[in-house]
Amino acid sequence: MPKITLTVNGKTHTHEVEGRLLLVHYLRDTLGLTGTHVGCDTSSCGACTIHLDGKAIKSCSLLAAQADGSSITTIEGLAPEGELHPLQEGFKEEHGLQCGFCTPGMIMCAADLLSHNPDPSEQEIREGLEGNICRCTGYHNIVRAIQYAAQKSAVAV
Repeated sequence: MPKITLTVNGKTHTHEVEGRLLLVHYLRDTLGLTGTHVGCDTSSCGACTIHLDGKAIKSCSLLAAQADGSSITTIEGLAPEGELHPLQEGFKEEHGLQCGFCTPGMIMCAADLLSHNPDPSEQEIREGLEGNICRCTGYHNIVRAIQYAAQKSAVAV
C-alpha cells in the first residue's frame, strides 16, 4: 500500500492507503472530515468539492495517492474554528441552503471563484457554479449568498 502525506486544513497527516482509495473517502473515512459529501461518485454533482493546492477540485475524481504531498482545504478548514467564512455567513443570511447536501461543495466552488474574481456578476457566479448541482434547485438563493459574501469581503478589504 502506498504511504501518503497530506496537509489537510493546516494539519499534516501520513497514512498508508489502498491504491484505489478515492480522496473523498480518505477525507471522510480516515480523517473523519464528513463535511465533504459523496453525491454521485462520478464527478457530476460537485458535492465533494475541496481545494487542492488552492484550486477547487472534485475529490471523488482523484485517488488519495495522487494527492500525496498536496495541501487540501475542506469546508471544515475554510474559516477559523468558531467563526463563519463570509460565504458560510452568506448562505445563512440569504437562505442559500435547503437540504444542505450540496452546500459544502457550493461554498468551496464559490470560494475558488471569489479568489479569482472578487466581484463577479450574477452570470459569472452562475457559470462558476457549473458542475455543482443543487437537488433542491435553490440556485437563486445560492447566487444571492455568493453576492453577499463578495460584498462583505469587499467591505472588509
